Amino acid sequence: MNLATFFLALISVSLNAAAQIVLRKAMLTHAPAPSFGEPISLLWWLITNIYLWLGLGCYAFSIGTWLVVLSRAEVSIAYPLLSIGYIIAAVLSVLLLGESLGPAKIGGIGLICMGVLLITRTA
Repeated sequence: MNLATFFLALISVSLNAAAQIVLRKAMLTHAPAPSFGEPISLLWWLITNIYLWLGLGCYAFSIGTWLVVLSRAEVSIAYPLLSIGYIIAAVLSVLLLGESLGPAKIGGIGLICMGVLLITRTA
């Protein structure tokens, strides 16, 4: 995988992680979401929830970017890079949502980093 493709993969994974954070913010800001038994309330909630739309937009751009990555790299090399999203989401959740990151989570993230490094070095 060349450097440009790697950076596209990183952008895609980052957008995917950002979508998770923004969607969590949507649920915290507008929780609880109306049920399907209240179609008008649910429709209004869907239309007016800006965080929901931002999250879906991040997903859309992530998918588009990922399609470019898949057109340039083998799946066996590209797909493990999605694991970087765990790291990005964990860091963003601490910085933007005030969530905690204990020793077990940090250790798990370290193992993920080592695994991604091993896979990308064999490419």
